[in-house]
Amino acid sequence: MASSKSDSLDVHSVISVMELVKEPIISVPKEYVHMDQQNPTFSVRTDHPLPTLPTIDFKLLVSVDTTDLELEKLHSTCKEWGFFQLVNHGVSSSLLEQLKHEIEEFYNLPLEDKRKYMVRPDDFQGYGNTKLDEILDWGDRFYMITNPIHHRKPHLFPELPPSFRNLLECYLLELQRLAMKLLGFIAEALKVDLKEIGEIFDDGLQSVRMTCYPPCPQPELVVGFRPHSDATGITILNQVNGVDGLQIKRDGVWIPVKFIPDALVVNVGDILEILSNGVYKSIEHRATTNSKEERLSMAFFVSPKFEAEVGPLTSLISPQNPPLFRRIGMEKYVKDFFSRKLHGKSFLEDMKIEGAEEATLLDGN
Repeated sequence: MASSKSDSLDVHSVISVMELVKEPIISVPKEYVHMDQQNPTFSVRTDHPLPTLPTIDFKLLVSVDTTDLELEKLHSTCKEWGFFQLVNHGVSSSLLEQLKHEIEEFYNLPLEDKRKYMVRPDDFQGYGNTKLDEILDWGDRFYMITNPIHHRKPHLFPELPPSFRNLLECYLLELQRLAMKLLGFIAEALKVDLKEIGEIFDDGLQSVRMTCYPPCPQPELVVGFRPHSDATGITILNQVNGVDGLQIKRDGVWIPVKFIPDALVVNVGDILEILSNGVYKSIEHRATTNSKEERLSMAFFVSPKFEAEVGPLTSLISPQNPPLFRRIGMEKYVKDFFSRKLHGKSFLEDMKIEGAEEATLLDGN
């Protein structure tokens, strides 16, 4: 993992959108204008309604009477959509409401209080809007590794306000349990041994990214979070304050996601696409902004442990189904991902074995 080489802050690499909009602005500064992101967005018409993100009911997954049908639905959803809304997930609504309050309180802290969490030089963890290239995204992020616990940065999670830290710890434990159960069902849906998945993800790399997207006077010119697929096993998104803004790319068109209240959104990451040897698909997605409401979200990322190897599951490989992706150690996978610019699914594309997909198609599989 990248580590901090200095205790001083590089003020040029971290910019706060929240500070920028404290005084009313009429136009967006040029460093936030994404001219290349004006891709077509799905238009809602009465004869062509907005496609609905599939829903998976966790209660139906765990119930003996309904598990088979819901597993079939989970399998087809991960193949065809790579995204779903998870309802009846078991995370208490009171915990989610308390967490919302704490996140709002954190983002409302004065900049001086948040400065100690800011991203340090040559690191990727911390608070702020890190300048990945000449153009900035319209949002203030706080990213940190939360598991294994010994990988937590001492100036980040341990230094959060006590009420926020304690509540976040409870939330992370709940999502950790939920994620491992989901991965178990995914193993069933793929018809692979649960041990094969469990050994890879047990006490694995987990991290969170909180993001605040302030209102923008020209939302059509900016991107809250640029298009990308997640370099994870799975991601669980909490739409903290209920303001929509997530869009997924389907058939070359950006589709806005209309959230179900209290649902969590789960998506397939690049690692799960690799493990499934391309059966499940990670999907490009992005965050948009609006001119009236602040949007808050929290993503929980679940990945293999550092000691694991990332590659197609051996039980899915055969002469008729050769590996589509190369194998790589998880620690190198993380280093490689954070050393490059975020751009669509380019990182996953580089993991493909050249010619493997074409050879498989020619073989008729």
